[in-house]
Amino acid sequence: MMRNVHDEARELISLGEALPEEQQARLRAHLQECADCREYEEAAGRMVRGLRSQPLAADSTLVRETQLRVRARALELRQQRERRWLVCLSCLFVGLSAAITTPLLWRGFEWVGAWAGVSKWVWEAGFSYFWIAPALAVSVLLAAHGTHLTNNHNGDRQWR
Repeated sequence: MMRNVHDEARELISLGEALPEEQQARLRAHLQECADCREYEEAAGRMVRGLRSQPLAADSTLVRETQLRVRARALELRQQRERRWLVCLSCLFVGLSAAITTPLLWRGFEWVGAWAGVSKWVWEAGFSYFWIAPALAVSVLLAAHGTHLTNNHNGDRQWR
C-alpha cells in the first residue's frame, strides 16, 4: 500500500525536532506548498506548547513508592551481578582443576589397573565412573531437595 505525501508529512511532524536534516528539508519544502499540512503542523505545535505549559506534579506517595522500587531493583541487579561474578569464578576454578587433575587421575587409574592386573576397559570404566560420580551426586541431591525455578507471590522468578 502506497503512502501519500501528506501522511508521510504528518508522520514527520509528529516526530518533532528529532528528524535528520534531509527529512527536515523535505518536510519544510512540502509545508511551503501544502496549506493543510501547514495547518496540521501549527495545530500540533500549539498542542505541544500547551502540554508543556501544564505543570506536572506527582503524589508524594507515588514518588516514594517509585523510589523504593527503583532502589530495590538496583539492589537486585547488583546482587545478580555479584552472583554472576561468583559463578564465573567457580566455573573457571572447576575448569582449571579438571584440566589439571584429569590427566593425573587417568595415570593413577592406569597405574592401579596395571598393579591389580585388571583389563584396560575395567580401569577405564572405573575412571569414567569416578570422574562423572560427583556431577551425578550433586544432580541427585539437587533433585531430591527440589531445587528448581518457581514463581513466588510477587511473580518474580527465583531459586527456591
